[in-house]
Amino acid sequence: MIVQVRRRRPAQRGHSILLAFWLSVLVPVGAMAAPYAAFVMDARSGKVLHSRNADTRLHPASLTKMMTLYIAFEAVRNGEITLDTKVRISKLAASEPPSKLGLRAGQKIALRYLIRAAAVKSANDAATAIGEAISGSEAAFARRMNRTAKAMGMSRTTFKNAHGLTESGHLSTARDMTILGRHVIYDYPQYYNLFSRQTADAGIKKVSHTNRRLLQSYQGADGIKTGYTRAAGFNLVASAQRRNERIIATVFGGKSTASRNARVAELLDMGFRRAPSRVALRKPARPPYSGNVASGGEPAAKTVRVVASIQKSLRPRLRPNPSREVAETIVTAAVAETDEKVQASVDAAIAAAAQSVASAAREAPKVEVSNAKLASTDMSVPRPAVRPAELTVALAQPSAPPKPEEPEEPEVVTRLSTSGGQYWGINVGRYGSRYQAEKVLLRTALAEMATLDGTLRKVNQTSSGFDANFVGMTRETADLACRRLKARNVTCFMIGP
Repeated sequence: MIVQVRRRRPAQRGHSILLAFWLSVLVPVGAMAAPYAAFVMDARSGKVLHSRNADTRLHPASLTKMMTLYIAFEAVRNGEITLDTKVRISKLAASEPPSKLGLRAGQKIALRYLIRAAAVKSANDAATAIGEAISGSEAAFARRMNRTAKAMGMSRTTFKNAHGLTESGHLSTARDMTILGRHVIYDYPQYYNLFSRQTADAGIKKVSHTNRRLLQSYQGADGIKTGYTRAAGFNLVASAQRRNERIIATVFGGKSTASRNARVAELLDMGFRRAPSRVALRKPARPPYSGNVASGGEPAAKTVRVVASIQKSLRPRLRPNPSREVAETIVTAAVAETDEKVQASVDAAIAAAAQSVASAAREAPKVEVSNAKLASTDMSVPRPAVRPAELTVALAQPSAPPKPEEPEEPEVVTRLSTSGGQYWGINVGRYGSRYQAEKVLLRTALAEMATLDGTLRKVNQTSSGFDANFVGMTRETADLACRRLKARNVTCFMIGP
């Protein structure tokens, strides 16, 4: 007897089990269960174009690094740290789980490479190192993150760390992350190109962007940040610009990279359809700079406050000349002393003259004269005696007064400055033509308005080229401006008065 056994049904069940296994591996359980939220904004005006669960507090994952990078830009701008500062990597930073750059404890690396790794590769070890370099510890940096978030209006966000790995209480919303993305775009446009780089040099190796697929496939996409953990799912804050329109779209809780990117592309398309082609640009107000001052009043080790604009310009006083003041004092004293001596000599001469006249009057009757002549002479008005020689000698030869010093040559002022002592400047390079030098001056002034606002752009021609200079600065302002320009890889040195 031949028994025929059919195994089709068990085989189908085996395929189903195998498919379920691979689904569990490829799509994490946390991602499948993560709540979904979406938000779309017209970046120019801040108008909301679409919202779904936008205020639900969820795990932001590596979207957190947008705030870490924002504070890094703020610290560089205010002189707390520079892009070339060598940061020592702590054991905590080196031990952070992937995604990571692969930093070792005790290693030193420039801040600019940590920023690139956090922005492009979303490296957790780089983010922690940035926070410790700026605030001293991750806890202090998290407090600063929360102060900055509150100042931006991110009312439903609480940060616990600098990287965004899942931690109790570390939560945000789609609306808040969109607000943060808008501040990154408009508050620090000079750094925003970091988020569109598909690859970047991170010092110890070359890294690739975590969102390069959307950057390559969607027209106008230029950032901003991805995020993924099991608890959060696949998150993304994306921005795209077409002509003069810019849209920001945020998704929380995507089920995979591909589905998240597809959903974000749909939201961006929706935003471009709904947004007006022309609208007044209303940039968000930059939050006030608070440095590393904690809520308890603990001061930071490095805090520099910069006054961005001149409040008033007073007319300068005449430059003091100590030598001239001393000369004037000596001359005044000499003249006073001479006046006293001359007056005493004159008084003595008058007294002597009076005595001589009196003697002459007593001897007058003894002089023999004719009666006719006496009759014709009016004795009531005596003829004045000849001025005695003593008077002439006394007036002609008084004690010689000290010869006053010759006055100094008048000081010629070629330009009356109203800069209040701003005689310093900075040089940003030497160029082959005046046009190139003026172009660099204008570009530098626009990029560094905080310290160069109100300065004079001046091109000096030399035998070897045209020097591009900013003049009319104080020494402190020139030093700060030069340090900040060097932080942006701009060649710069100070020019003294």
